[in-house]
Amino acid sequence: MCGLRFDAGSSATGGVAQKPRRVVWLGCGLAVGAAILLRPDGGILFAAVGGYLLILAYRALRSKSSEVLAPLRPILRAGALLAAGVTVTLIPWTLRNLITLHRFEPLAPRYANDSDELVMTGFNRWVRTWMADYVSVQEVYWNVPGSAIEVTRLPSRAFDSVQQRKETELLFADYNNDHEMTPELDARFAALAATRIRSAPFRYYVWLPAVRIVDMWLRPRTELLASDPRWWEFNDDRRWLAVSIVFGLVNLLYVGMAAAGLMRAREIFGLDYLFYFCCCGRCSWNLENPEPRYTLECYPVVILLASAVFTRPHKLPNPG
Repeated sequence: MCGLRFDAGSSATGGVAQKPRRVVWLGCGLAVGAAILLRPDGGILFAAVGGYLLILAYRALRSKSSEVLAPLRPILRAGALLAAGVTVTLIPWTLRNLITLHRFEPLAPRYANDSDELVMTGFNRWVRTWMADYVSVQEVYWNVPGSAIEVTRLPSRAFDSVQQRKETELLFADYNNDHEMTPELDARFAALAATRIRSAPFRYYVWLPAVRIVDMWLRPRTELLASDPRWWEFNDDRRWLAVSIVFGLVNLLYVGMAAAGLMRAREIFGLDYLFYFCCCGRCSWNLENPEPRYTLECYPVVILLASAVFTRPHKLPNPG
């Protein structure tokens, strides 16, 4: 985190102190690039760090100081080194895809599909017109293709009219014949999705994405246990129902304490950056499958934010 602190210094020692930071920022870029190679959503970290640098640059430009370029230079240098490290790491993979696949593809496909595999864009878009919680991921989304899906598992928000319900039932019946998603069937799901989006754009672009994000953060993290994912119906075995409730309360405590720690972002250096990371980390508005595991990578940050509740703010020494 010390690399995120920029202090302009004109002394000789200040100039010497800048050299290790350049190595740190380049190393940061290389590490982020390696994370992206391992899994494309490692780019979330790049977005978080880069976004924070942009905010620091904006603050520097808005400062009333006559020397605007002095604090701006190290920020721009850090951003350039960060981007260079990420780019250098991705070049070998990009060249490999260009040579073997004959296309420019610096990142793995979003759905990890083969070049000749059907990407169910129509079905996925239709799912985003109604999906709000993890239960639907288990009962519907994961079953396609390969397994049967039941229209009774759909919530009422999946239909805007009786006609839409009948059309959806027909789509499900055609799919359940062989449990395969064909391009024609996917196109029919896309047409149904387009109709639903036109009738309720706010629901599609704002309301449901927000609900999915809340569900990923606040849902009891029992997906790897034997607990009923429909815990709120209170018809599970008493032991597993108690596990779901306790896990939900523990998770709520973590998130609540992190929110309280965030209120001290102006007092403790670096907390605002950690918040930006959590905002980038799986708070995607085009994610159709709200799986709680997507926010687990943010929990080290959540714990750090929560610890700020018990931390006494103090000024950091000037590293220059």
